[in-house]
Amino acid sequence: MDKIIIRGGKKLKGEVIISGSKNSALPILFATLLTDEPSVIKNVPSLADINTTVEFLNFIGKKTVKKGNTVRTYPSEKYRHIAPYDLVRKMRASILIMGPLLARLNRVDVSLPGGCTIGARPIDIHLDAFKKLGAGIFVEGGYVKTLAENGLKGAVIDLKFPSVGATENILLSAVLAKGKTTIINAAKEPEIEDLANVLNKMGAKINGASTGKIVIDGVDGLRGFTHEVIPDRIEAATYMIAAAITKGDIVLKSVIPKHIEAVSNKLKKSGFFVKENKTSIRVKWVKSLKPHNIKTEVYPGFPTDVQAQWMALMCLLKGHSKIEETIFENRFMHVAELQRFGANITVDCKVANITGVEKFSGAPVMVSDLRAGAALVLAGLAAEVKTIVSRIYHLDRGYEMLEKKLKKLGADIKRVHSS
Repeated sequence: MDKIIIRGGKKLKGEVIISGSKNSALPILFATLLTDEPSVIKNVPSLADINTTVEFLNFIGKKTVKKGNTVRTYPSEKYRHIAPYDLVRKMRASILIMGPLLARLNRVDVSLPGGCTIGARPIDIHLDAFKKLGAGIFVEGGYVKTLAENGLKGAVIDLKFPSVGATENILLSAVLAKGKTTIINAAKEPEIEDLANVLNKMGAKINGASTGKIVIDGVDGLRGFTHEVIPDRIEAATYMIAAAITKGDIVLKSVIPKHIEAVSNKLKKSGFFVKENKTSIRVKWVKSLKPHNIKTEVYPGFPTDVQAQWMALMCLLKGHSKIEETIFENRFMHVAELQRFGANITVDCKVANITGVEKFSGAPVMVSDLRAGAALVLAGLAAEVKTIVSRIYHLDRGYEMLEKKLKKLGADIKRVHSS
């Protein structure tokens, strides 16, 4: 099993190019199931989750080829309607297979999804939406079986929570439903807008993708498309914090600053130098810093996917701060590992209370989920002595060329293979 070894204390400096968004690329890849024409998706990151999705699409029957950062799909004669456990267990986003297959085949059988262990993350919101669109749902043999014998019909769907995945699944199914579908309390994330833009390129009729109320007028069929995936705002935020935690100076290239304003604003309030241009952001450490509280929220609030990284930074700023996690119930599993570096953190239900320490001391640590892993790498970059990060397969799900990018910025970091 691979490990990452870091010898910290290096001030990271230079430029880093941000990769395409994993969380945008995945639903767009699944959207190719909605057309029988060829499609081209550019700026797709090379990640474990992307490879799993390509494998998944090929199994379903969509001929899919990834070369570099471009994925091409080709016409298919027939799709399978079953998403087996061996594929679904690898990645939670596999649940997005339901929407397009239900739209094309009027049926889909899917095992419950896998992914990071950061909470229950039930799919009831997805299933309730499919029911409103006219599908019947039952569980048998470990599979959720969904059937719409008479096809899907438009409906008003009021989400009890603005779930990104549920919003995407509704978009992927309702575009071919008969009549109009309205999603109330829809997710507003940039990835939702990117998916809607792709579907509209395909001939769908979607309005309001960034407003919280999305209206979809169903169409009879969709065409192929060419699209470039938006930059990964979570990867960008991670490198911004890398500059801050290592007392460095990093310029992020190929970003959309608006997508990460919540993180930029918090860094500014803590005293860091942050300068945004049209497609770049510079983050630089300065003296006289102070910790700042955060509360994770749905977009455009502070993202839960940056909570762990922010915690690592706050642990090294003199004073007290707190972090309130409102999205996932088990997303403080990185606390115990940060404490191994010498962090002073106490947790009270959904709130982490932090007292800054002068320095971190490197330690052997273990990754529990993707973003927790990023926090541990950041801590290692700032720590004295050596840090060994185990179970890094989680990191490979969401960060393209992590060690190479950090090494280019001046980090002493390497991946080692061990049996």
